[in-house]
Amino acid sequence: MKDFRTPLKKVEGLGSAHAGSGHWWHQRLTAIVNLLLIVWFAVSVVTLAGADYRTLVWWVKDPVVTVLLTLLIASVFYHLKLGLQVVIEDYVHDEAWKMTSLLLVSFLSAFFALLGIVMVLKISFGG
Repeated sequence: MKDFRTPLKKVEGLGSAHAGSGHWWHQRLTAIVNLLLIVWFAVSVVTLAGADYRTLVWWVKDPVVTVLLTLLIASVFYHLKLGLQVVIEDYVHDEAWKMTSLLLVSFLSAFFALLGIVMVLKISFGG
C-alpha cells in the first residue's frame, strides 16, 4: 500500500521534540516553587537569628512550618535531580557511564530528600 503522507507528517511526534517538554515544565515549576520557599525560609532564618534551641524546635513543630520545610526539601532535591539529569544526558556520551550516573543521581537525590524529610518529621513529632 502506498503511503501518501508528506515526509513531515511521517516524522511528526517522533524524536526529542515532544519528549523533553514535560521535563522542561517540571524544572520551571520547581524553580518557581523553590524561589518562593527559599525566600520564606531565608526570612524565617533571619527572624529566628539568635534564638535558642527550644525556640527553633518549637518553630519546626508548627504544622505550617513542617509542611513548608517538607515541600522545600522535596522540591529542591527534585529540581537538583532534573538539572543534573540534563547535564548528564547532554555531556556524558558513554552509555554505561550515562546510565550509571543517572541511576546514581536519582538514588542519591531521593535518599537525601527522604533523609531531610524524616529529620523534619522527627523534630516535628517530637521523636
